[in-house]
Amino acid sequence: MIQEKTIEIEGIEPVIIFGPHDTHIKKIRAEFPDISIMARGNTLLLKGKQEELQVLQQLLGEMVNLAQQHGEVLDNDVSTLLSLAFTPVSSGTPAQSANNDIIVTTKDYAVRAKTNGQRKMVAEARHNDILFAIGPAGTGKTYTAVAIAVAAWKAKQVKRIVLARPAVEAGESLGFLPGDLAQKIDPYLRPLYDALQDMLTAEKLRALTEQRIIEIVPLAYMRGRTLNNAFIILDEAQNASNKQMKMCLTRLGINSKAIITGDVTQVDLPKEIESGLMNAKNILQGIKGISFVFLDKSDVVRHKLVRDIISAYEKDEEQE
Repeated sequence: MIQEKTIEIEGIEPVIIFGPHDTHIKKIRAEFPDISIMARGNTLLLKGKQEELQVLQQLLGEMVNLAQQHGEVLDNDVSTLLSLAFTPVSSGTPAQSANNDIIVTTKDYAVRAKTNGQRKMVAEARHNDILFAIGPAGTGKTYTAVAIAVAAWKAKQVKRIVLARPAVEAGESLGFLPGDLAQKIDPYLRPLYDALQDMLTAEKLRALTEQRIIEIVPLAYMRGRTLNNAFIILDEAQNASNKQMKMCLTRLGINSKAIITGDVTQVDLPKEIESGLMNAKNILQGIKGISFVFLDKSDVVRHKLVRDIISAYEKDEEQE
């Protein structure tokens, strides 16, 4: 059935979405030859079959979001979004797949699982109280975990969200950073704030933080607590020691869930300290209620060069 949809791009220069000399739109038209795409001022008019329209509407919505956040949409961004739009899924029509991939809805757009690895994270989190998501940079582990937690809170499955990170130095000394302790720690926790700010308004996030419904803390601050009715996320877990990992996992209280994310190829701990994430991977698999999802370079959703960089490092490590 042929339908029509409109995409409004108010507040954004049309050339950002259309591309110089309409290069972005031409690339999209080549991938969606059965859909009519007409530009009228700050509005795109789409006409075609419902299933393809929903996929294209999602893709254009992501482009608008990129333009609002970064002030530009690069050719590589369009290529990445197109490749994700046509990522095969196990079953279902494109429209069904697009709807099933929604993790949480915000005021402006829907946060979706964009790769098979992210879809597996969502599925495993539904059926397990502890999920380990292990994979290289750029696979969206943290972002997906935060979206799952926010969705659980919005659905009233938990009463609060606690996000933690080890404050481990990566080649720079924490002591030389300017400011008081809170200011020194803030850079380590900033990626968690960034993800939350995409899913909650600034006012809502500030209010929830003040009410301690959402807590973002260094891992060391978790000691001695029991967290009931909570969704816990431990990010950058490759930099947690064995003792810290055990401490974090045993904070789980009644009706609580946890997602542990990390990249075992980017451990910043001193050589004499074993990564708690690597140890957990070896000793906790097979326990009912604990699931492991391993993402790889096919799940990378950043610049296309990130995949090539990961491949190059993997090849170098194999040779060594």
